[in-house]
Amino acid sequence: MPKALRPRPSGGGRSQAAVRHTLPREVVHELNRTARAGRSNQAIARLERAVELLERGDTRGAVAEAQKAKELASRSAAVREVLGIALYGQRRWREALAELQAYRRISGRADQNHLIADAERGVGRPERAVPLAEEALAARGVPIEAKAEAVIVAASALADMGRFDQALGLLRRVKTRDEVARPEVIRVWYVLADILERAGRREEAAREFRKIMRHDAAAYDVAERLARLE
Repeated sequence: MPKALRPRPSGGGRSQAAVRHTLPREVVHELNRTARAGRSNQAIARLERAVELLERGDTRGAVAEAQKAKELASRSAAVREVLGIALYGQRRWREALAELQAYRRISGRADQNHLIADAERGVGRPERAVPLAEEALAARGVPIEAKAEAVIVAASALADMGRFDQALGLLRRVKTRDEVARPEVIRVWYVLADILERAGRREEAAREFRKIMRHDAAAYDVAERLARLE
């Protein structure tokens, strides 16, 4: 779930109107500003429901609710983001692209570039993933997890096109340290090892898989792949 759409914790001293909404205050303000006249409360309720369903994994229900929110507030970046994520979850690549690109255009943010890049791969345009990853890497305010995921998508696209050296170079632009293994770092190392193996660089691939094993022996299929390489 995007950080901007995580529910706000309830707390004392807030007005009744503020407590009533589970969306962040800035999203409520955005909907009040962008919704059709007299329909902001309905747009807020629809988006709240869409977020709730998305968090439950009900992408079909989330799409239905977010589409209703869009009818009421089509210029809301938050609405377009949630709708795009829900459509992406259903693998409806072209529709997801349209909504996530609208979110990017309205908000000016690159924090969903990883989903846009993966949807581009889904519609058969893998080469478009690379500039999206470059933009995410350079942008301010994009969480490291989203930067890493954008790079993973783009590197995987490059590898699928046989451009292994380019893919490896891009992955190595995500700064990691051997002693620090956050979940996104483990993913970067895994994709790095996978591409090294695909490129025929078995010893280097084994070294990356061993690095993962030191931190999490149960990660993915690392143990099996390492055993095949040794």
